[in-house]
Amino acid sequence: MKLKNTSNKLRWLALCTTLSLASAGMPSFAGEGHDHGAAPALANANGPQRMADGSVFLPKPAQRQLNVRTLAVEVADVPRSFELNGRVLMDPNAGGKVQPINAGRIEPGPKGLPSAGQAVTKGDVLAYVVPAVAPLERASQSAQLAELRAAKSLAEKRLARLRELSDTVPRKDIEASESEVVSLTDRIAALGGGLASREALLAPVSGVIASAQAVTGQVVDARELIFEIIDPRRLRIEALAFDGTLANNIGGASLAVGEQHVPLSFIGAARSLREQALPLNFQAQNPQALGLAVGQPVKVYVQSKQKTSGIPVPLSSLMKNAANQTVVWVKTAPEKFEPRTVTFEPLDGTRVVVTSGLKSGDRVATQGATLINQIR
Repeated sequence: MKLKNTSNKLRWLALCTTLSLASAGMPSFAGEGHDHGAAPALANANGPQRMADGSVFLPKPAQRQLNVRTLAVEVADVPRSFELNGRVLMDPNAGGKVQPINAGRIEPGPKGLPSAGQAVTKGDVLAYVVPAVAPLERASQSAQLAELRAAKSLAEKRLARLRELSDTVPRKDIEASESEVVSLTDRIAALGGGLASREALLAPVSGVIASAQAVTGQVVDARELIFEIIDPRRLRIEALAFDGTLANNIGGASLAVGEQHVPLSFIGAARSLREQALPLNFQAQNPQALGLAVGQPVKVYVQSKQKTSGIPVPLSSLMKNAANQTVVWVKTAPEKFEPRTVTFEPLDGTRVVVTSGLKSGDRVATQGATLINQIR
C-alpha cells in the first residue's frame, strides 16, 4: 500500500513539472484595461536631435559628415539694393535678323540650311527664297520676253543690212540701230533674270544662329523672321523699374544665375514707359559663361547710391521654420545650433542683408543649413 502512494506522488510531481514548463514558454497577457503597450525604444542621446527649446544638438562627427560650415558675421554699411524683373536681349550692334523681302519658297543654301547653335560668318548664304509668281503673271512675262526676243532678232537683221550699206547710209542710222539692239538685249536679260532669279538670305553679322524657322520647301511671307543671329559674348539685360527715380540713383548692378554672380554695367534708361514701368538697359560682362539665351527671364539686383546698415550673409543661410518664418541657424556652442528669426533685404543675388535678428560676432551656418533645418 505504501508503494502505491509513492507512485501516485511521483506521477503528480511529474505532471506539475510539465505544466510549469509549458506555461513558462507561453506569452502572458495582462487583464483588460491593464495593457500599457510596448516599451518605448531608448533614444540615442549621442546623435543629432532637436531639443525641446527648438535648438539642434549636432555632434562634431555629424557636423563633418553633413559638411557644415559657419561664418562669423559683422555689421557693415552696404548699398540699398532692389530686385527687378528683367530679360535677356541681343545687342543690336552684334546681332541681326534675317527676313525675306518677297514671299516665296525656301531652298537650301550652298551648305544646306543652318540649324540653331551653328556658327556663321557675315555674308554667308543661309538659304534662298524663290519668289512666288502667279501663273497669269508668269505667262504675261513669258509672252513679253518672247516679243522682246523677236524684236531683237529683227533689229539685228536691220543692223546687218545697214552695215552692208555703210557707204550710202548715214552713220547716225547705224548707231541708232546698234543702240536698239543693245537695249533689247539688256531688257531680255533683265526680264529673264526676274523670272529665274531667287533671293539670297545672307548673314548680316558673324555669330551663332539663335533661332531657325526654315525647312526646305517652306512657303514664307515677306518680312517673316527666318533666322536670328546673336553674338553670345555680347548680350544686354533689360530690367523694368516701376520707380522712375531709380534711374538717377544707380550705383551698380549685378545678375545672379544659380550660384554664379556677374556684374552689370549700366547703359541708360529709356524715356518712355512700358507697362507703366521704365526700362533700364545693362551690359552683361562675359554672359557666355552663364549660358544665357535671348528672351530668358532673369533677376537683376540694382544697388543704389544710398547706404544701409546690416549684416551681409549668404542667401543659402536663409531657411523657413514650421511657422513659415525666415530663420538662420547660429552656432552657440561647439555642438549646438539655435534658430534666429530674421528680416532681410536683397543685396546682389548671392547675398542678403539681415536688418534684424543677428548681432556682430554670431557664427551663422552658411553651408549645410538645409540639413540642420531638417533634424527632428
